[in-house]
Amino acid sequence: MWTYFAEWLQFGVRWLHVVTAIAWIGSSFYFIALDLGLRKPHGAPLVGVGGEAWQVHGGGFYHIQKYMVAPPHMPEDLTWFKWESYFTWLSGFALLFLVYYIGADLYLVDPAKADLPAWGASAIGIAGLGLGWVVYDAICKSPLRGNDSALLGVLFVYVVAASFVFSQLFSGRGAMLHTGAMIATIMTANVAMLIIPNQKIVVADLKAGRTPDPRLGAAAKQRSLHNNYLTLPVVFLMLSNHYPLAFATEWNWVIAGLVLLIGAVVRHFFNTMHRTGRQLWWCWAVAGLLFAAVITLSGAPGWRAAPGTVAAADTSLDFPADPQVALARSPLFGEAEGIVQSRCSMCHARAPLWPGIAHAPKAVLLETGRDIVLNAALIERQAVRSHAMPPGNITGLEPEERLALARWIRSGDGTYRP
Repeated sequence: MWTYFAEWLQFGVRWLHVVTAIAWIGSSFYFIALDLGLRKPHGAPLVGVGGEAWQVHGGGFYHIQKYMVAPPHMPEDLTWFKWESYFTWLSGFALLFLVYYIGADLYLVDPAKADLPAWGASAIGIAGLGLGWVVYDAICKSPLRGNDSALLGVLFVYVVAASFVFSQLFSGRGAMLHTGAMIATIMTANVAMLIIPNQKIVVADLKAGRTPDPRLGAAAKQRSLHNNYLTLPVVFLMLSNHYPLAFATEWNWVIAGLVLLIGAVVRHFFNTMHRTGRQLWWCWAVAGLLFAAVITLSGAPGWRAAPGTVAAADTSLDFPADPQVALARSPLFGEAEGIVQSRCSMCHARAPLWPGIAHAPKAVLLETGRDIVLNAALIERQAVRSHAMPPGNITGLEPEERLALARWIRSGDGTYRP
């Protein structure tokens, strides 16, 4: 009964996380675009107004004005944009706890990298999130804070270095998720620890009749801009756990770095367009080249690929014209079938034997010969071209067995008879 409840709990928390993330990302993108698209007010502007925008949506017209520091008097019905960020992080951490910390043996620990106990891996993950914010905040408050380009360069190196450390301690899936979670923690902490507190100081000054310090708004705007550039990489990293070619490679930390650059150039395109109207199409060309590099790295052999074993980049695994027919007739099918049934079928079964798993993950069945042949492409992607399965190699799939699966996949040549 607990297994079913736990799965629905994960589903519910994931649903909440996605909805709140949509709200947060949407408001973030909207306000950055609004801020960059402001124009000088027409006619006699109000005191302190630095720009305005006219917008139409849903059949209505909206006239928006921005005060460069704050209005002369504080309105009663001021709307604060913070809860979207807070609930995105809270629901995301809850999901991280439910999936990766409770299920650390399956999803977080990789004994081939670091044979950590579940509690130890979880503690390292949580500490990594907190340390990520502490180091980031210190960098932003350093003398580099006045040089945006240098600041962003140092932050990029720091995030990639953190991703490398995660990749040496955790499974590929866990490393990518914790890199994304660290960035998301930085983004939410920007809101909770600097943006909102600075705005509250401004509000308090206005109510007390004092002139607010414009540096408070400038610092908050800088952090908001960082959040804007980090949003797209975070979304990629959070989705990566569903795609083994992204996380189950020894170069996943490099992929994380390339994705940071992709997010930066894509946001640069849109930010420049909103600010000046110019469309820098070269940004898309650069993003495309970077993504091509990501695809190439996803299949590149790593330093752990021992001689004589199958590497993730083995591009010779070409299927014959009728793969299902040929694969079942292959003389190597018997060996492959035994490997899959001994290493995979305890979870991928109609009645799974693995504790805590109520049904086959993603409804992929690998019990019978027919099951195995029908899912050959998935086996190739998850266990040959990448090492995504078994999770953390918990069932001990040997390199020689991966090689045997590779030989079977590329050598089938007969008729399938279920």
